[in-house]
Amino acid sequence: MVNKIKTVFVCNECGAVQPKWAGRCSECGAWNTMVEEKVLKKPRSTMHTEKRDLEPLELKDAHRQVRATTGIEEFDRVLGGGFVNGSVVLLAGEPGIGKSTIMLQILNKLDGEKFLYFSGEESEEQIRLRANRLSISDPRILVACENNLENILFQIDQHKPSAVVIDSVQTLYSDAYDNVPGSITQVRECAGKLLRQAKELGIIVIFIGHITKEGMIAGPKVLEHVVDTVLYLEGAKNNFYRMLRSMKNRFGSTNEVGIFEMKSEGLIPVGNPSELFLSERREHVAGSAVTVSMEGTRPFLIEVQALVTHTSYGTPQRTANGIDYRRLSMLIAVLEKRVGLPLGTQDVFVNLVGGLRIDEPAIDLSVIAAMASSFKEIPIKTSSAMIGEIGLVGEVRSVPFIEQRVKEAAKLGYSSIYVPKSNVKMLKNVSQTEVISIDSISHLFSKIF
Repeated sequence: MVNKIKTVFVCNECGAVQPKWAGRCSECGAWNTMVEEKVLKKPRSTMHTEKRDLEPLELKDAHRQVRATTGIEEFDRVLGGGFVNGSVVLLAGEPGIGKSTIMLQILNKLDGEKFLYFSGEESEEQIRLRANRLSISDPRILVACENNLENILFQIDQHKPSAVVIDSVQTLYSDAYDNVPGSITQVRECAGKLLRQAKELGIIVIFIGHITKEGMIAGPKVLEHVVDTVLYLEGAKNNFYRMLRSMKNRFGSTNEVGIFEMKSEGLIPVGNPSELFLSERREHVAGSAVTVSMEGTRPFLIEVQALVTHTSYGTPQRTANGIDYRRLSMLIAVLEKRVGLPLGTQDVFVNLVGGLRIDEPAIDLSVIAAMASSFKEIPIKTSSAMIGEIGLVGEVRSVPFIEQRVKEAAKLGYSSIYVPKSNVKMLKNVSQTEVISIDSISHLFSKIF
């Protein structure tokens, strides 16, 4: 029997395969996302494949996996202590955010005899120019402008490297398929073959991935499923700070976050984000409040700024930078209903300093305090920090990790810390600071204004 080519239709959103075209995907329900692709249909074989023996799952045979540390503390923190041999990592982010830069820095610091860097977007000379800018001159790093899968697998088999970087996975293609590079079939099959080789040889494979304009990783969703770790490098290109998040990690926590600062010598880890984000804060200015956010297991202080001014238009503006717009709208409604602040005729602008984006509700208390401070033109005491979630009836609700948050604020000299009343009983060994319990928005305003 000979191999045959068959035509299938693949959903661009979820990667589901259907034998015939349909306007709507049967798996995810998305409209007009089906793309025609040709795949190789292999004949059935009567030969039995070799079967692997089953092994008992016993704790006595379990051992701690030795990790390859990158030497970059913030990156190791997000990975859970470093790379695991045989693992596959996907690093995604906006164009120009610093993905290729940080990969060269990591290869330069990793322990190993040889590393391979394959780029389907840049020539060898362009990679050398970036390395010179970063002051990296490492003979262990071998670079090639290559995006053919068969050639890459051959080079990996020949050199037996410690780590391989593919920049980017969406540029790969295999001669076994007629689809163009970046198509769902090419991305899925190329990633799968590299995954199998990584597991067999015990090497680290790092994919650099593109993202779409919606912020999702380009290609089939199955790409995120097959890899061991998915990392996002976030941050505005006109801002110096970058945030590395773990969205999936089979060998560690998905709650950790690394903070970097982009400089001429590359991405530099930020050891103490709290001091960095508060370094330019002005004192005795209305519309500014400090809160403590938890990113993973690390607390750090953030300045929340608000500007409330009378609108010049029929419909007031609501602008949120760093927080969810719908959350801001809810907090404005709570202020109007429960406290009586007439914000219906006011433009409201809220910004988290440093270009950060925080989704946790524990910063609610500082957001409403900053808005009220700007509206009343009354500055908040500079030694105050506020932690708490706001409910729809104006109550201040408890938040997790309260002790770590309070200790971090006290360490940086904040002597008055406003916390939910239900959290006070959880605080232990907190000294040299005044912890003030708050049960409602009205109670908070009676204390600070």
